[in-house]
Amino acid sequence: MDPHLLRTYVTVARLASFSEAARALGYTQSAVSQHIAALEQDLGAPLLTRRPVAPTEAGARLLEHAEPLLLRLDAARADVVRLAAAPPRGLTLAAAPTALGPAVLAALPAAGVTLKVLPRDGVPAAVATGTADLGLVDGLAAPSDPLRMPDVAPLTTRGAGEEPVCVLLPAAHPLARRPGLRLHDLVDARWLDAPGAGPPLDRLRAAVGGHGFRPALRYEGTDVRALTALAAAGHGLTLLPRWAATGVPGAVAVPVTEPRIVHRTELVHAGALRGAARELAFALTSGEGPDFRS
Repeated sequence: MDPHLLRTYVTVARLASFSEAARALGYTQSAVSQHIAALEQDLGAPLLTRRPVAPTEAGARLLEHAEPLLLRLDAARADVVRLAAAPPRGLTLAAAPTALGPAVLAALPAAGVTLKVLPRDGVPAAVATGTADLGLVDGLAAPSDPLRMPDVAPLTTRGAGEEPVCVLLPAAHPLARRPGLRLHDLVDARWLDAPGAGPPLDRLRAAVGGHGFRPALRYEGTDVRALTALAAAGHGLTLLPRWAATGVPGAVAVPVTEPRIVHRTELVHAGALRGAARELAFALTSGEGPDFRS
């Protein structure tokens, strides 16, 4: 399959419009229609209904394959360009919001840094496609266990720190005076569903056997301060690294005692590191790995 046709198809399906896809891609609308027709002829199946514009059953299945394939193609191009290019003068760091703990912020260079705060799943893709030199991803894990990474490209990961986790409760909550809490005791509580700023609720369910943790309010941003304010106002509980949960006005951070989980942060990069990226990676990972040896 021609990747240009695939990219056109994904754009039309995402925007649900031939004309909007033509504007986004810089094509004429007739060219977009020709791309879709050629792809349908190649595969021998209709991929889109026209009114409304929506994927058919075959088209929906193709989308599942097409988006990862296009991402891998973009990653391959970025990898080759990265090898051929001169060392960048600046540094672009993509990070999940709760990966930006005090140690990370203290390690950032004084100048020349572009910081992109992205939803957790967007960080590896940014590194793979070359829109970021380094990435910081985070998540819940057993102590010293690595995080699961999406298979977007050959990426290198290194541990960049672990932090205890706390449940953030309103100060008036009946459990706010407890010295510690078990997640099993909170499966029936009302939780904030904030996959961009906090841990996805499915990760909490997995930690206790796959049930409970009903969402009370969904927050689709990446601002940790907004998430903690929602928790303090009683809109639902959330689980955060200790540094993010401590000192929130009107709220109390209670440590999780069971199961044994931590908030883990990992550094992600593609290929050998050079320049400012190498120096920051050294600072964040204590110089572990062959790329940091003299």
